[in-house]
Amino acid sequence: MKLLLTLLFICAGFTSQLYPQYNSSDWRERDAWMDTDRILDLAGVSEGQNVADIGCHEGYLSMHLARAVGVRGKVYAVDLREDRLETLNENASQRDIYNITTIKGEPDDPKLPEGLLDLVVIMDTYHEMKEYMTILEHVKRSLKPNGRIVILEKLKFYAKKKNRNEQVSAHTLSAQFVRKELQQAGFKVIEQINNIGNWENDTSKKIWILVGILPDA
Repeated sequence: MKLLLTLLFICAGFTSQLYPQYNSSDWRERDAWMDTDRILDLAGVSEGQNVADIGCHEGYLSMHLARAVGVRGKVYAVDLREDRLETLNENASQRDIYNITTIKGEPDDPKLPEGLLDLVVIMDTYHEMKEYMTILEHVKRSLKPNGRIVILEKLKFYAKKKNRNEQVSAHTLSAQFVRKELQQAGFKVIEQINNIGNWENDTSKKIWILVGILPDA
């Protein structure tokens, strides 16, 4: 019996890893609770830009970015999982979107092209990064002078006063920690909004956003 329960637990965990975080069928609902237009506006997204979506999953934000930058722009969608990237490509094809290039990144390297990007977005993914300072260095190298980084996360109310490690264990993160890390990496924070909505309409999960710029040395 113990062996059977163990096998069931392992199989359940494996399935949850393969199951997408948000299916494309959920995206319209997500548009209702996430003010994506405002996020893109704060990020300074415009037509013709080269942008990156690190932690793209199945492509929710990548699709929005692709439409915003238009056919003259390009989106580099990065994820650690090949199955997610394959699904993203299918989702893009179904929507006649052809300006997205998928990249299978490494845990400490998003594999972005150097000196080419106007903007890098990390949405609901930064808290998962163990080598976050190394990744920020890679992001810096990928950006043009005065390029931007945008980090968006959700802060769960019960974890608000916990330390960084405790928050990460709860799959959440506070803007105060990330702001310091951005500054340590050499970015200038030009925008911080601590509440731009509720994640999945849950009032105990506040969405925050930081916008940093890479100064022209």
